[in-house]
Amino acid sequence: MAFRREPSGTYHQGVADSASRTDETKQDQPGLLMGRPFGIPVYVSPSWFVVAFIITFWFGGEIPRHVAAPPTSYLVAFTYAVLLYGSVFVHELSHALVARRFDLPVRSVTLHILGGETAIERESPTPGREFLIAFAGPIVNLVLAGLGFLVDDLVPLPPVGDLLLQALTFANLAVGLFNLLPATPLDGGRLVRALIWKVTGRPRTGTVIVAWLGRAVAVLVLVTGTFAASSSNGGASADRWFLVLWVALISSFMWVGATQTLRDVKIRDRIPLLQARLLARPATLVTANVPLAEAVRRANEDGSGAIVIVDYEGRPTGLVNERAVLATPQNRRPWIEVGDVSRGLESELTLPADLSGEELVTAVRQAPASEYLLVEPTGQVYGVLAAEDVNRVFSGARP
Repeated sequence: MAFRREPSGTYHQGVADSASRTDETKQDQPGLLMGRPFGIPVYVSPSWFVVAFIITFWFGGEIPRHVAAPPTSYLVAFTYAVLLYGSVFVHELSHALVARRFDLPVRSVTLHILGGETAIERESPTPGREFLIAFAGPIVNLVLAGLGFLVDDLVPLPPVGDLLLQALTFANLAVGLFNLLPATPLDGGRLVRALIWKVTGRPRTGTVIVAWLGRAVAVLVLVTGTFAASSSNGGASADRWFLVLWVALISSFMWVGATQTLRDVKIRDRIPLLQARLLARPATLVTANVPLAEAVRRANEDGSGAIVIVDYEGRPTGLVNERAVLATPQNRRPWIEVGDVSRGLESELTLPADLSGEELVTAVRQAPASEYLLVEPTGQVYGVLAAEDVNRVFSGARP
């Protein structure tokens, strides 16, 4: 229910929803794979089961006995938790399908403790498309709420069905309206960003404005929610404290999302500073059978910052890992061949020396590694790009 963007693009929905990018590796899988509707992987985070338990325990105890008495009331409450996250899933799937309609690759949809998120690989190229992708989520919730009101008014239901329908209708209405608040990481923040982008032609300006609005709204939600819960005359004390904690969780989610957005802006501001040639370390070329001590001596003599393995015809075949070299004791280096502390040179680890900016970032993201070989258009070795030197640019330190 919020809309957040990370350095590579994602929409998250929770009591906020957003947008970010992630690789679908096993390490990045955020939970249990539940299916692939329209070819989009859908995951359920373990945190969802925490929410399902809370809803079942809390809502089940509040159901009037004439509607459903325990233990049936808890089964009804669990059904509500599943249906509620079904609404969240539809919200997220709406983001995903509209993004796909605009040829933006969608990695996954994930349901978690605060709702869900849709991971999209790239940022929208135009403000109009950004607006439509962001608006797709809340409008679905509002339509579902409208249908709920209509069915409740026209169709007679048994007490359990009527209770579930009313609860879902209110939940969709609250989720839809909350996500329209003009602050990141909510969808409303993305809508405002798109409008500012359209008017000014500067997406960065819109991003900064809605990020600060996100922080302001996070504080407002915390203050008003806490005041409303603590000053309520009805309900048990435990219920009021639970609401206070839930409001605090939502507010912290919004604050962290807005802060991350501001951090991403600073990172993007540094992208133009990335030029492979300027960041490259001169390399010493050696064959794999050269003793490590000798290879290091030659590198020091050449003033190099990296060592590249080549075959007997001078063609590069591997990169020496700097950490492996540093971890090897001095007294063992004469007896270890330099090839033993190197990695094979896969094609994705060889980059053009002229890469810069977004193209360089994309190339590094596609093949995470500690070193990359930079070559001239002729194929000649130019040097080695170390990932830590790229990170140093983003951290503000001089390479």
